[in-house]
Amino acid sequence: MNRSFARRAWAPILIACLLAAASAYSAPKSKIPKEKALVLEWLSAPGVLERFGKISDEIWSYAELGHREFKSAALLADTLEQAGFRVERGLAGMPTCFVATYGEGKPVIGLLGEYDALAMLSQKGRVAKKDPVVEGAPGHGCGHNAMGTAAAAAAIAVKEAMVKFGLKGTIKVFGSPAEEIVASRPYMIRAGLFKDVDAVIDNHSGSGFGTGYGVVGNAIFSVVYSFTGKTAHSAGGPWEGRSALDGVELMNTATNFLREHLTPTHRMHYVIMQGGEAPNVVPDKASVWYFLRNTDGELREMYDRVLNCAKAGALASGTELSGVRILSGVHQMHANKAAAALIHKNIALVGMPAWTEEEQAFAKALQKELKVEEKGMSAEIYPLADLSAMGWDGGSSDVGDVTLVTPTATVMFPGGVPGAIGHHWSNVACFYGSTAWKGLNAGAKAIAASAVDLLTKPEELGKLKAEFDAMSKKTPYVSFVPADTPPPVDFYESLMEKYRPLLEKAGVNK
Repeated sequence: MNRSFARRAWAPILIACLLAAASAYSAPKSKIPKEKALVLEWLSAPGVLERFGKISDEIWSYAELGHREFKSAALLADTLEQAGFRVERGLAGMPTCFVATYGEGKPVIGLLGEYDALAMLSQKGRVAKKDPVVEGAPGHGCGHNAMGTAAAAAAIAVKEAMVKFGLKGTIKVFGSPAEEIVASRPYMIRAGLFKDVDAVIDNHSGSGFGTGYGVVGNAIFSVVYSFTGKTAHSAGGPWEGRSALDGVELMNTATNFLREHLTPTHRMHYVIMQGGEAPNVVPDKASVWYFLRNTDGELREMYDRVLNCAKAGALASGTELSGVRILSGVHQMHANKAAAALIHKNIALVGMPAWTEEEQAFAKALQKELKVEEKGMSAEIYPLADLSAMGWDGGSSDVGDVTLVTPTATVMFPGGVPGAIGHHWSNVACFYGSTAWKGLNAGAKAIAASAVDLLTKPEELGKLKAEFDAMSKKTPYVSFVPADTPPPVDFYESLMEKYRPLLEKAGVNK
């Protein structure tokens, strides 16, 4: 939902505002510690790019929505288990949530991975025009297929270094479902999965290679409001009925008038999920799904004002506001500067992938279709970015909650075509095939190299923790999700039941 390189909490600012590119460098091998050299060599070994690229493409083809990522989660968990990790599945009340662990004791370094797709974005891979595999079906318009795979590849590389050099500590991969509805990390934190984790390295797909620090993005409530009325004949006796759809529409009218009185940092958008089955029957059930976004400090007030609009809609329509289902609520991102500085050094060490003429030709064809500058794939490594100084951005991610419980920063890795649009068919076309393979491999190298630094250099980890401790005193973590709220594991069940067999029948580029 919120972490595509065009809409994710900090990535759009990074892409739009960074005007200069830092040059990549290749450090002499003699200066690279042997543990780090091993992970880079392992990820560069023959067959590794293709192995994990095919896993990414497989997840791309599944195109599973949040909390229904049964095949995607199983593929990643099985891959890690076969590599020697201890895998716990079905955690925090979520069937597709897993944690894969190798090693024991301190320090504990966590890697985040996502694998859910987006509704309505089905698209054939490496095709530079809109061409769905199955019209209306889900698609990976945010690159999550590459992200979960990058985390798994990096973790296995780090495990190889731990074995060869006897490194002490623990590496964990947090398989995180349903990021597009921001509905896993708050529940994972509540279940204690991040307890005693010393640092976390997040990752996200993009078109460039970079990282940043600071407070960025919007906090968000994801809420479904349900109304109950009374059926009647719409022509013969409408006065006998009470339209639940009227309740929804009056609520939406009230919230749209509310927009005039919201600050520029607010974002509020909705879809009507249920509104009746036929116009000749007054609908007795209707529901609307809202995303409410603002800063951490103002989000609760916004929630209360929208709730009043829902109550007003029910009162005016003579219906009942029968349900207010909070799917999730998450904080802004508070990316750790020391972690980002460490990651940036390793991004510069890894460097951008080399793109082939064929890959450049596809990129330019897609850019032509989108009517943007036809400049091909990016060659830039972004400078380390102070994200909070770059202005405000409306995106959101449940990684925000993780940043408030342990030091965290993000590797944004390449593979996407510059100018492709987040949460759009063009992004789905990008994150299948060779450029996605190369991008996730570069990301895995930066993640693995940074994890090795944190395992072997206590002074570096100390910088992260000192900064985090100071931040936590000013911004202690309090979840936005009520304690009795269960994860919305059933939310996309019917939609996936509809499209899964159609996607399987279509074969999806196989």
